[in-house]
Amino acid sequence: MLLTMFPAERPDFTEEAQGENENYGTVKLGYTGKFASATTVLTVNGVTARGNARVSVEKLEDKYETERLLQKIVKQSFYKAAVKITGIHPVWGSLTGIRPAKLAANMMEKGMTAGKVRLALRKEYGVYPERVKLCMEAAIKGMELKKSLDYNDIALYVGIPFCPTRCAYCSFVSHSTEKSMKLIEPFLTALEREITETGKIVKELELNVRSVYIGGGTPTTLNDVQLARVIDSLYENFDLKNMEEFCVEAGRPDTINEAKLRVMKDRGVTRISINPQTMSDTVLEAIGRRHTSQAVLDAYALTRSVGFDVINMDLIAGLPTDTVEGFKATLDALFELDPENITIHTLSLKKGTRITLEGTPIPDEKAVGEMLNYAMEKLMAGGYMPYYLYRQKFMSGGFENIGWSKEGADSFYNIAIMEELCTIVAMGGGASTKLVAPHTGKIERIFNAKYPYEYIDSIEKVVSAKGYISEFYKNEVLLYNGIWNRKDTD
Repeated sequence: MLLTMFPAERPDFTEEAQGENENYGTVKLGYTGKFASATTVLTVNGVTARGNARVSVEKLEDKYETERLLQKIVKQSFYKAAVKITGIHPVWGSLTGIRPAKLAANMMEKGMTAGKVRLALRKEYGVYPERVKLCMEAAIKGMELKKSLDYNDIALYVGIPFCPTRCAYCSFVSHSTEKSMKLIEPFLTALEREITETGKIVKELELNVRSVYIGGGTPTTLNDVQLARVIDSLYENFDLKNMEEFCVEAGRPDTINEAKLRVMKDRGVTRISINPQTMSDTVLEAIGRRHTSQAVLDAYALTRSVGFDVINMDLIAGLPTDTVEGFKATLDALFELDPENITIHTLSLKKGTRITLEGTPIPDEKAVGEMLNYAMEKLMAGGYMPYYLYRQKFMSGGFENIGWSKEGADSFYNIAIMEELCTIVAMGGGASTKLVAPHTGKIERIFNAKYPYEYIDSIEKVVSAKGYISEFYKNEVLLYNGIWNRKDTD
């Protein structure tokens, strides 16, 4: 919340900091009668303000709920004090979590009507009406998918941590092939080993793969032979007969050619991402991309000619040198192409990106807001609807990322991972397996080594860690459903 309301500040909780800074605050949490109360007093640039929030003690039912509600009132007390000082009312109000749609869905699943949830988002959290609408649309999409899930449904993710070059805004774990081409072959050998061993576990547990997503990085940095090798390994080691979608991030148009597209099409890939981020050649140059807007158009036409029916295209609002008019022109150009999915990201100023390290000027919050509002109005009017959304730290203006989709073109994987609806078994560099127990909501993670050379060197450790999938399912999922014999578990 501090990062949202005071982006330039960083918290310092040490006793030494008290009295040394002109910007400081105190937070008190305690019980007064029938309520737990939080009070925040902030002093910023000589101005002092107080914020209060409370919750009924009757609602503190168990350890988890108590912790959640106490955190909530501490955060809201800070938010109220900060609003009084700054006069700023963020579009998402006091919500700071990554998954606002999951919050809305949880409220509806506990018996609240959609109308009451909308009211709570507006009144209790201070969310702007247009964001409430986006949140509710995404929440409903998540709830619809959840109804279709069985206890053993999962998705697969494969991370290919290579890109042609590193973009100025990028904080993902990826290596440019200019520097690490020699790592690709040993990486693929290690990846095949992980796929093989993970496939054994998934088959033993009789898990049902409904979606496969190959991301990165830019998977199409691989050549056609290497790409075929990865996809073939998945088919050889997993039962994909019930797979509903197969997505590949073709991301950079300068990595797309007919040979790669045919490899994917012939092997059942159903959804391709071509991500221009902008259709301005000036902005492309500013972010370090070595292709033109014409290359995007050419890649799109080629992908259609090969026969792909579902194409996603990503844009970023707030890129260096971009303007409101420039962003509008970009969206208009993509709108004319008529892709099935358009994903609108808000620039996130993460540590380690070239933009952050070099202090590159970027559009201000007002401009980013105008960009996003234009996208919202144009896409809704054109038949696109939000089907998933999420937020990140350090986003320009505290806005959001939204996946927009035409009817029938929602991505199973994107909804499932954002709303944490089912297990995502992840393989490859920097991949994070997310284990979800559907009946209890319990979530655990298994992290792979981040960088290609670390992944290669630690592949035995990576493979060994995957064994925990069996333990989790036998204890948290299969036993719950009365399927796994406790003797076998022991």
